[in-house]
Amino acid sequence: MNDFHSVSFPGESADYRAARNALLAEEIELRTRMEALAKKRRELPSGGRVPEDYLFEAASNIDGRQVGEAVRLSDCFKDGKDTLAVYTLMYGPNAENACPMCASFLDGLNGEMRHLLDRINMVVVAKSSASRIADLAKDRNWGKLVLLSSSGNSFNQDYHSEPPDGHQWPIMHIFKKTGAGIIHRYSTELFYYASNWPNDPRHIDNMWGLWNVMDLTPEGRGTAYPSL
Repeated sequence: MNDFHSVSFPGESADYRAARNALLAEEIELRTRMEALAKKRRELPSGGRVPEDYLFEAASNIDGRQVGEAVRLSDCFKDGKDTLAVYTLMYGPNAENACPMCASFLDGLNGEMRHLLDRINMVVVAKSSASRIADLAKDRNWGKLVLLSSSGNSFNQDYHSEPPDGHQWPIMHIFKKTGAGIIHRYSTELFYYASNWPNDPRHIDNMWGLWNVMDLTPEGRGTAYPSL
């Protein structure tokens, strides 16, 4: 007997169905909690006003820009859309390679950009030079990502994507354009709580298809990162 729906799968036992129903009850509870959490996130009070209209350099040729062309933060709000998501890629000027986990995440995001840009603006920021970022994008076929270099400004430091030692951190930030200026709305602060996790903070898990699929399998995501 299935208490939740009329579907059963070939050969399933009563023990399987009982355990699956118990798990389904927890999945329903989690979904309800996630929806409530998303509502609270949307209802957060406005954060702080952005201290300056940061000057970046274009690192992709999207929107007719040339690599190295000056781009203000305010220029990233396009087509009447007032929300901007900014992901900081771990790729500093002294890094031989970009963070492979960031690269994996952005591989997936590149495919979603045409859908995301229907509703919001989104850019990816890295501390390396515009030309280095452009070369990386070409190597990974990131033809849809709007890429910017923050090599000449303090955005990464101001928004805690770069600690004093110059290391780079992978944070997702949300900004909103209002009549009072550009306002910070949200950042994935779970990252800063990483000390309580054995492997990683999982602060962008909900946005990352790789881990969501692997978590459905009997093997799970494992204790080590997959080969990237």
